Amino acid sequence: MKPHPFATYHPAVAFAYLACAIVLSMATLQPVFVVLSFAGAVGCSIVCRGARATGRSFIWIVPLWLVVTIANPLFSASGSTELFRIGVRAVYAESLLYGACSGAMLAAVFLWFSSYSSCMNSANTMALFGNVLPVVSLMVSQVMRLVPQFVARGRGIAAAQDATSAAAPQTKRQQAAGRFRIVSVLMGWGMEDGIERSDAMRARGYDCGARRSTYKRYRFNRADASVLGIIVVLAVIAGAWAAAVCLKFSFYPTLSGWGAWWAYVPYAVLMAVPPILQFKEWLLWR
Repeated sequence: MKPHPFATYHPAVAFAYLACAIVLSMATLQPVFVVLSFAGAVGCSIVCRGARATGRSFIWIVPLWLVVTIANPLFSASGSTELFRIGVRAVYAESLLYGACSGAMLAAVFLWFSSYSSCMNSANTMALFGNVLPVVSLMVSQVMRLVPQFVARGRGIAAAQDATSAAAPQTKRQQAAGRFRIVSVLMGWGMEDGIERSDAMRARGYDCGARRSTYKRYRFNRADASVLGIIVVLAVIAGAWAAAVCLKFSFYPTLSGWGAWWAYVPYAVLMAVPPILQFKEWLLWR
């Protein structure tokens, strides 16, 4: 697994930063903030997951962004700058920009969650919330484990099914039936694993009420406190300025209320925290 910038810090640091980034990205539907959120999500994904994995994500992110961008002017014909007409329906620049911002915000949130799954594995989640929210933390850790496991098992079942040349599907209907067979096998396999996991957790005394230990002991030191404090201060300042700008900004009927340039600086710095931490580690090792 690729080491991420938060690997040397307490899990609370990664959780606090990614939670703040996700919440602010979803709450700031304004062109400049959306661009900063998307750029920060891409940068975080590159340093946490790698450039190749991030590039593969664009295979479905770009079509998603295009669909949302094109769909908004078709359902919301609002604005003052008419670009062209499709029959009797006018397409306005403001409506198109609103759709582009919505699609970019959605893509940024998906990338932030991808980085979250890379930084916060099941062990970190259990260490952080195992004693505070035991049921929720167990569910989150199991979902994070089961999703890649289901994908790997599905590929294995498909490979075994395709390797049986005598029963190879000949028509599209047979191919569809084969895919449904894979889903059926995965569902049965998953339910059986769920029962086994439930029995195993009960046998280990998970619901006995005692304080649970973790596989790895995490100590919250001064470096963790410093980075966490910087992240919280940046998030508060960036959130306050973003709220002030977004309340004054309007897409319709014309774009107005952009705010001063310095109001975007704290938000930009907050979005650049993972590359900055990665660059700091690079300097230390050089």
